[in-house]
Amino acid sequence: MSIRILVADDHGVVRRGLEMYLELDPELEIVGQAVDGAEALRLARELEPDVVLMDLLMPTMDGIAATKAIRSELPDVEVIALTSVLEDGAVFDAMRAGATGYLLKDTDARALCQAVKAAAAGQVQLSPQVAERLIREVPAPESPEKLTRRETEVLQLLARGRSNKEIAADLSIVEKTVKTHVSNILAKLGVSSRTQAALYAIRIGLAPLDHAGSVK
Repeated sequence: MSIRILVADDHGVVRRGLEMYLELDPELEIVGQAVDGAEALRLARELEPDVVLMDLLMPTMDGIAATKAIRSELPDVEVIALTSVLEDGAVFDAMRAGATGYLLKDTDARALCQAVKAAAAGQVQLSPQVAERLIREVPAPESPEKLTRRETEVLQLLARGRSNKEIAADLSIVEKTVKTHVSNILAKLGVSSRTQAALYAIRIGLAPLDHAGSVK
């Protein structure tokens, strides 16, 4: 089964370029294209893609607001922020909104495909440098609920960059159960993405910073 992708960008040439790159990979399928955040939200509701590639600077509704709305309404839909400039403020805002990843538009096709597949598989990928900056700036959850032993194990593996499939294999459980545990973890911690949960795990020492999944 292919990974279904929604592309949101107000520049047609960018959308066409992403479509060209992504559809060279037989595991990926573009199911929709949006020209602004409002259309991205509408199409996400309608199509329920696996991953949204979200430009941050768009008219009508920007990518940050659209990401927050999509993650709130459709928690199974992953969002990767896609932008032309690497700015701390934009990175932090995207992560707070619930984005799973953050990519520059000049990312090569192979890395882009890898990031989409990683997001769809439930894999957190953070370079130590990015993780360190995010940990400093993104606030920890306030008064998180206590996790069960199994949820703690899942969170630890998630923070080490394991995919849902890998976590299931490590813990000898089915992948659907992993997804349920992850949903419970996000709810208990009061966060909107696996990336935020992973940063929390690193912050409290549950996983070392240098073991976070790394972006190639």
